[in-house]
Amino acid sequence: MKKFFWLLTVAIIVNTLSVFSQSDEDGKVKVMTTETFKEKVFNFDKHPEGWVFEGERPCVIDFYADWCRPCKMVAPIMDELAKEYKGQVDIYKVDTEKNRELSQVFGIRSIPSVLFCPADGKPQMATGAMSKENYMKTIDEFLLGKKPKEDKIEEKK
Repeated sequence: MKKFFWLLTVAIIVNTLSVFSQSDEDGKVKVMTTETFKEKVFNFDKHPEGWVFEGERPCVIDFYADWCRPCKMVAPIMDELAKEYKGQVDIYKVDTEKNRELSQVFGIRSIPSVLFCPADGKPQMATGAMSKENYMKTIDEFLLGKKPKEDKIEEKK
C-alpha cells in the first residue's frame, strides 16, 4: 500500500512538472485575458505609476478580434513565430472584444495591434498587419538585442 501511494505521489509530481514546462515552452500562441496579462506581463493596478514587466522572458502580444480580416492574416504568422522563438519569447493573443479593459489601458483603437515587451525597458506598440520578416526584425533587434543584419550589395563587374 505504501508503494502504491509513493508511486501515485511521484506520478502526480511528474505530471505537474510536465504541465508547467509545456505551458511555458510549448511553442504555441497562448490566449491571454486581462487577469493573465496582469500576472505575466504588467499589473497596471499594482503599478499605476509606470511599466513594471512581470514576465520571465520578452513577449509579443497580438491584440485582435475574430471579425478582423487583417488579424486573421497575422494569426498564422504569430503561430510560426511562437514555434521559431520557443523558449526565447512568449507569444500571446488578446481578444479585444472580450478584454475591453486591457484594450482601453493601451488605447487600442485599431487592430491588429501588436505590443512588443522586452524583459528590460518599455514596451513598443505596432499597429496594422506586418510581414513575418518585419515581426522577426523587431523581435530580434528590440526584444532579443541582436544587431541588425546588413544588406550585402554585390558589385557589378
